[in-house]
Amino acid sequence: MPIPWFRHARGRTIALLTVAALLPAAAPSAASTGPDELRVETYVLPSGASALTFDELRAAGAAGSLHRLSDDMRSKGRLAAETVGPAASYAPLATDPSAVAPAPAPAPAPDRTHGAVTRFAPMATYPEPARTMTYDECRNGLGSTQKFFIKSRFAVCSGATFLQTWLQNNRPVGESMFNVRVVGTIPLNSRKITFTYYFTEMQSTGRTATSAMKVATKGAIPQSWPSGVRYTQGGTPPGTRTFDELKRQRTYTHTVSAAPGQGSSSSDKVFSVYEPVVTITPPPGWKLGGELTGKLFILAPRWDAAIYLANSTGGGTPTHKGAATFSYLPTLTYSAKEGAEEKAVAEHIRTAFTKPLDTKPYMSAKNVPGQNTKAPLHRLVQKARRDDNRKAAVKQCKRYWGDGYAWGGTRECDEYPFATTYEGAAQADHDSEAKKFNFSVLPVAKADNGAAGSLLLGFYARNRLLDGLDDGFLVRIAS
Repeated sequence: MPIPWFRHARGRTIALLTVAALLPAAAPSAASTGPDELRVETYVLPSGASALTFDELRAAGAAGSLHRLSDDMRSKGRLAAETVGPAASYAPLATDPSAVAPAPAPAPAPDRTHGAVTRFAPMATYPEPARTMTYDECRNGLGSTQKFFIKSRFAVCSGATFLQTWLQNNRPVGESMFNVRVVGTIPLNSRKITFTYYFTEMQSTGRTATSAMKVATKGAIPQSWPSGVRYTQGGTPPGTRTFDELKRQRTYTHTVSAAPGQGSSSSDKVFSVYEPVVTITPPPGWKLGGELTGKLFILAPRWDAAIYLANSTGGGTPTHKGAATFSYLPTLTYSAKEGAEEKAVAEHIRTAFTKPLDTKPYMSAKNVPGQNTKAPLHRLVQKARRDDNRKAAVKQCKRYWGDGYAWGGTRECDEYPFATTYEGAAQADHDSEAKKFNFSVLPVAKADNGAAGSLLLGFYARNRLLDGLDDGFLVRIAS
């Protein structure tokens, strides 16, 4: 009786029936002569791919169903939808958003139940992003439908399933499979990225020759910006091992770092793409068909040594200055919940997102950026243009609420997009293609505005947000 494989994803059981179950195990035709033809067909499928039912597989044909699953793997894009910078142009982006971890919670807000915040209460601070990820977090984050899981800009993962069908004279006689998941992590203020490879769910049934089937795994860096960047690599990469060897030792590491002084602009920016490649070599006497090489997915590392970000001097060791991150759009989360220090600002931004025509200044086609990956916000560090943004915002506050909009200094003119972004209120004065008045202003409590500003600055710093269009971020309002 054929043996089904069972895997668990997001708490539900997924059964992937063996191909041997789909066709009768008939003996070779008596008329056949000569040696048996032995062949291994390989398929690269989404990590934790949901199985079709037995009836669906039987109706469509086993090979056709597997080819469709494999095509689905490729059609979803090889780069995360949130990829930003030069790497975003290297390969197709995923059409679906990546799975993400819950937003980190700021430090507990002070008690506001009796009115104004006590003057001795600390300002809100943005928490440090996650910099570690366990195998279970990666597996559960990807589940059976996601291609990428982004816990933070410093902890990401992706994966794929490899399926092999073993055929004798074109009839299935056995099946084997394994999953590869790769977790990329970066310590605080470090230029070293560690990629941890997990080979799991390694199973076989029927007639196979997995003890002699070789699996070669390589972490490639096919392109860098600028070109010619040299990398220091280490760890214990898997290299070439048999299926059975990988089954015995399932975890490997590959480290990559780029020394400072090789990047572009004064921020010493280095962008690259990291691509795990798995190549299967059949055992002696077996031919190989299907997808011989699996290019699973692409991650997007980045290095910088911007003077406005942490570790810009390396603590006195120039070779250690700067740090690495992944080029994915992080999300700034503001809370509109009762008691949140930034509540008034969060409510203002939520209105700008959901009811733009209710905001000032009026603009019939208003659609403020920062809501999705197609129109992110971009950090601005140049003081003169930030001042221009601020002046343009205050001008509109005075226009709609008069010179006394500040109520004796208890309120401030809040603007979205932020004055510290290229999309701020004065964008149209600097960019001829920008829409005039595609922003919102509102007088809000000074304490709320200050708390929101503190969170924003902490978000920039802790996520290593670079100035300019090679980086960016999104905004989300929790309520």
